[in-house]
Formats: sequence, C-alpha cells, structure tokens
Amino acid sequence: MSHSSITHQDILKAFEFRHATKEFDPAKKIPKEDFELILEAARLSPSSVGYEPWKFLVIQNPELREKLREVSWGAQGQLPTASHFVVILARTIKDTKYDSDYVKNQMLNVKKFPPELFDKIKERYKSFQEEDLNLLENERTMLDWAGKQTYIAMANMMTTAALIGIDSCPIEGFHFEKVQKLLKEENLLEDDHLAISVMVAFGYRKNEPRPKTRKDMKDIVQWIE
Repeated sequence: MSHSSITHQDILKAFEFRHATKEFDPAKKIPKEDFELILEAARLSPSSVGYEPWKFLVIQNPELREKLREVSWGAQGQLPTASHFVVILARTIKDTKYDSDYVKNQMLNVKKFPPELFDKIKERYKSFQEEDLNLLENERTMLDWAGKQTYIAMANMMTTAALIGIDSCPIEGFHFEKVQKLLKEENLLEDDHLAISVMVAFGYRKNEPRPKTRKDMKDIVQWIE
C-alpha cells in the first residue's frame, strides 16, 4: 500500500490549528464543496454496532438561529456569525432498541445483512443492550449511548474541517429541554424518534486564538507491555 500524500506534520498542523472558535467572520462563507466534504466525513463515521443513530440539521435560517441562541448559552458568539451551524440529533430508544423497526431496516436494507443472519445477530444486540452495558435501564441511558456515537461523527467533522483550513466549535452549552421543545415545535424530531445531542459551528475565525495548552503525553498515556 502506498503512503498517502498527507504527512504526519500535515495532520499535527491541523490539530494545532483547530480550536474552539467563539466568534467567526460573518462575511466569510464556506464553499459548498468544502462543507459537503465535512458532511461526508460525518456520514462515513463509525458507530457502535453500525446503527448510525444520528441526524444532522444544518441550521442556516436566521430566525431559527436566533431562537436557538436564546436557549444556548454556549453559542452566543457562534450562532450569529458561523458560516454553517449544525445541530446533531441522536436517535431515541424508539429507534435504537434492538427490536425496533429502525434497527431492522438498518441491518437489512442499509447494511444488507441476510435475514437469517440478522435474526441471529439480533440476540447479540439484545444481550449487548440488556446485560453487557445495561443500556435499557431507562430512555436517557439509551439516548446517552446514542449521543456517544454522534460525538465520533462530530470529531471527524471538525478534524476534516481543520485539514482544509476551516474553523469549528463544538457546543454543549444549551438547555436540553428548551432546545428539545423548540425543535419539536419546528417538527424536526420525527415524532420523538430524535433528540438533541450536541451542536457544532463552522466558519472562519475572526480573531487568532491563544496558544494551545494540553497535558504532557506521559500524564495521559500508560503503556501496558
């Protein structure tokens, strides 16, 4: 296999470049093909047992952005200025439970499992949810599990953006119930099959960030040999 044209230094440079951008230059818009690449990175992301329990709302409507800003304390600078603003939804227990119509469709029609294989593997999903991770304790436990998967997609979106010189900011600073109510009023939750997980803004920085700070490698990695 030949080496990619991208170098180790290119990758590290992208991670050094990326920071939680609080305010974007509102005059600069991301080219269509660049944002499609960012969305494709999300689509191709991995998820636990391949459920893909997510949906991505690209919120470009100014009125809806303003309504979101009123219930999202962590997005005050980003919502008015970001070129593209994405609300990432996670699928609820209605879809993620091992015996749901969603899971059946995902395995048979998306992943193209033979029906006899799906019947066998469904038992594995059942024990995975009931026993291995105790996911079926309540609806929030299942939603948090689905939400974990959305963070994989979001991270891939932000890294892809950084590799092509686009800034981003992940956002958890919002009131869950109020955002949920707003999105439901806008008919964006597919009859409670979806719920807010996290938000992420994209654009071009207005100001240069302070130097990146992180713990030393030796403080976070332990090799067991």
